[in-house]
Amino acid sequence: MPGHFQLLKTDPATAARRGRLQTLHGAVETPIFMPVGTQGTVKALTPAQIREAGAQIILGNTYHLNLRPGSELIRDLGGLHKFMGWTGPILTDSGGFQVFSLAKLREIRDDGIAFASHVDGAKLFLGPREVMTIQANLGSDIAMVIDECPPWPCSREECRQAVDRSHRWAGECRQIATDNGFLGSGHLVFAIVQGSTFDDLRREAAESLTALDFPGYAVGGVSVGEPEPEMLKQVAATTPFLPAHKPRYTMGLGTPPQILKMIALGVDMFDCVHPTRVGRNGAAFTPDGLINLRNERYRTDPDPLVAGLDNYTCRNFSRAYLRHLVMAGEILASTLLTLHNVHFYLDLMAQARAHLEAGDYGPWHRAWIARYEEGARQV
Repeated sequence: MPGHFQLLKTDPATAARRGRLQTLHGAVETPIFMPVGTQGTVKALTPAQIREAGAQIILGNTYHLNLRPGSELIRDLGGLHKFMGWTGPILTDSGGFQVFSLAKLREIRDDGIAFASHVDGAKLFLGPREVMTIQANLGSDIAMVIDECPPWPCSREECRQAVDRSHRWAGECRQIATDNGFLGSGHLVFAIVQGSTFDDLRREAAESLTALDFPGYAVGGVSVGEPEPEMLKQVAATTPFLPAHKPRYTMGLGTPPQILKMIALGVDMFDCVHPTRVGRNGAAFTPDGLINLRNERYRTDPDPLVAGLDNYTCRNFSRAYLRHLVMAGEILASTLLTLHNVHFYLDLMAQARAHLEAGDYGPWHRAWIARYEEGARQV
């Protein structure tokens, strides 16, 4: 899809970007956060609630959806959009990270990854052809290539092998998506840059993948156990070598301050299970840090989670009521807190876009982070 990404504005003080990504199911204003719908659902929320929260695009998981209920079944029932009742864009990851996280159950080979299902132990295989076929069955707006995510820490030789293998698989994925008409029909395929903590390997990976002319690029292999400064260093070592006229996506992270810092490094797209997982565990995001509603201090608190934040939870319920639901083990607690947390992330992205348009993203994001981190220290 030529011209699928417009770079609308850049920040004068940072590398932050304001853009617009066009997909088959609509435009996505960037920077953007993508709620994670691993198994065809953003946990605890309906598609209508996700849309109300401000989601433009959501994430699906190739590995999990192919295990249950199966990509062919989803294809036969009209594709993932129809299957889950979501009309907006969907990005699906390739399953490479899930296989990485199941290290005891998998074997990395030159042609792909052989592994045992975490559900029933069945022997399975994911290579470029399998990954692209599954995502074509799902009808993904954006499909990710399969890659090898090296662990942290790892040796240079381990990383070298992962970078080389990931590059070869990316080229095969792109060729398959070309040959089967996936790219030609308007779907997008993003490559994934690996390199662990080796700056020169990250640059090499970014430049070699750029030469293959993918519609978009992701920074992979971060948030795999390394400390935050190292994670940000890896992102900073990658984005300058990605094409400015293509979208950039950092996979699988992070906290609100981390996302704002990565926007300042030139990243456009993010996903993370953090807001939904935190919500299901009784905590909520605020501009003054994360609050744990199990704390006694909220038992009689009449205030909303965040005064003035326009979501269903904040408009209608007090911290005291939400704490009651959490302590009573009510399912509604998961829904209301997840809805708030997802909206908090998406509202933060809307603020970031507004400040990029106003030309003051640099000072705004530093002040926002300072307030959040100061509040977190006082909790």
